[in-house]
Amino acid sequence: MADDPRFVPTLLKAPHGATITEIDWADGHRSVLPNALLRGYCPCAHCQGHGGTIGYVPGGNCEIREIERVGSYALTFVWGDQHTTGIYSFKFLRALCQCDEHRPGSPYRVPEGSP
Repeated sequence: MADDPRFVPTLLKAPHGATITEIDWADGHRSVLPNALLRGYCPCAHCQGHGGTIGYVPGGNCEIREIERVGSYALTFVWGDQHTTGIYSFKFLRALCQCDEHRPGSPYRVPEGSP
């Protein structure tokens, strides 16, 4: 899977103070990810428990302070409230994509009324 261009990021844009993060992938696709979506679907055990399904967890600071690469398969974010334990695989980040092509039918949405 590491060689699958759908899961190989080539450019990451998350300017300080921005509310969205953009990832360009090796297959030419660009994922547009609202920071509230990334934070709400944090995959760590603290946010999600130890079950198998990842759900939206409201709350938490959505400001990205730092982004770090985890090996050759994932990213981790340092959020404004210092939360740091979520490891977002490239495959999961691609699944979170909110572009017009991927949004319809996606199980990942920021609920109405959330920041």
